[in-house]
Amino acid sequence: MAEKDHNHIAVARVIILCGGWYLVSSSNNVVGKTLLNEFPYPMTVTMVQLLSITLYSSPTLRWMGVRKRADISWSYYKRMILPLAFGKCFSSVFSHVSLWKVPVSYAHTVKATMPFFTVLLARVLFGEKQTTKVYFSLVPIILGVAIATISELSFNLIGLIAALVATCGFSLQHIFSKKALNDTGLHHLRLLHLLGFVALIMFTPVWVFTEGYNIFKDESVFVRRAPTDTVSLLLLDGFLNWLQNFIAFTILNYVTPLTYAVANATKRICIISISLLLLRNPITLANIVGMFLAVIGVLGYNKAKYDANASKKRAVIAPLSQVMSTRSSSYSSDPKGTVIPMYDSQYEISPLQVPPFHPAYAFNHITSSRVGPYPRIHEGANGISQNSPYSTQNGVLSSNANGITSNGHTTRSYGRIDSI
Repeated sequence: MAEKDHNHIAVARVIILCGGWYLVSSSNNVVGKTLLNEFPYPMTVTMVQLLSITLYSSPTLRWMGVRKRADISWSYYKRMILPLAFGKCFSSVFSHVSLWKVPVSYAHTVKATMPFFTVLLARVLFGEKQTTKVYFSLVPIILGVAIATISELSFNLIGLIAALVATCGFSLQHIFSKKALNDTGLHHLRLLHLLGFVALIMFTPVWVFTEGYNIFKDESVFVRRAPTDTVSLLLLDGFLNWLQNFIAFTILNYVTPLTYAVANATKRICIISISLLLLRNPITLANIVGMFLAVIGVLGYNKAKYDANASKKRAVIAPLSQVMSTRSSSYSSDPKGTVIPMYDSQYEISPLQVPPFHPAYAFNHITSSRVGPYPRIHEGANGISQNSPYSTQNGVLSSNANGITSNGHTTRSYGRIDSI
């Protein structure tokens, strides 16, 4: 009963987080579009968002007790962190340009092409091939975006190109952020803070000599909207952008990648629907069909990708199961009662001594794999310690605790060391 209640609480927590994520993301896009309509400075909006990530993340991470930044070498900074930070500000600028030039609904329809860029970049950069099912799942995405583009009443070529460039940049970020997390062991929220801080330092001089300089020369910047309203919208947009990133990373911690991908596609539907309702940009029936066809294609891609990954995992685990299903072994005891394994004539080693470590072991025993392959009983074993997880009954080896010892040797199991 307690476990069922815990599962219900976990599900309710994810549902509440997803609801908050959809609401915050939709609000962020509506506020951003409203701001850019009268404040055509996408680089300044990006600047405020990077500043918000830096300012809000630091006290929040301290409050959450997230461990401090890991030691990262300067060579790794140059090779990975700096390009990721550059990609973050680069993609954000183009994303805001697209939001400025085209409606929110169309911008997010174009961003649905992210799976296409992910597959393309993975093939070009890593030579990674996908299944036929994955390739076919990209067809409705491309077709949906094409229909939405042809039927878009507020079409703008710069907006389309900016949305495609931003989507490509976010795809690259997604691929290499995973690698950075694995390489450095950083907490995902700490990586978000680090990239925001480094991107802010890199982007500040660029902003100063471009839009920062032009804003002070533009006499109409505060004529189109009251200064307090513009500043308020800028600050609100920065806060909402940070909050939606924070919630997104939190949800990713609680759910599987497939569930997160489906939730992300559902979020896109929510953003498109709310923006159409609040901003009331003119659309056609063909435009709606193209938008939702693209989003449905994203859902199909996520399912196809999940099935492909599951097949790869089963293919790796299968050889291990074949290795472990050896012929039955028999045991005998000498007059002193010592258990002696009887060797199969087809094997040069004891059936208890499994072959070397197999990659599949890491899938099901992540923790144990850090301390090596399965515990072994060495030839000439003279007994098993009382603290051992293994015992013998009728010549059969069974487990019950942690650790195993044999003939003066100490063996590590599940992180515990037993000795004679």
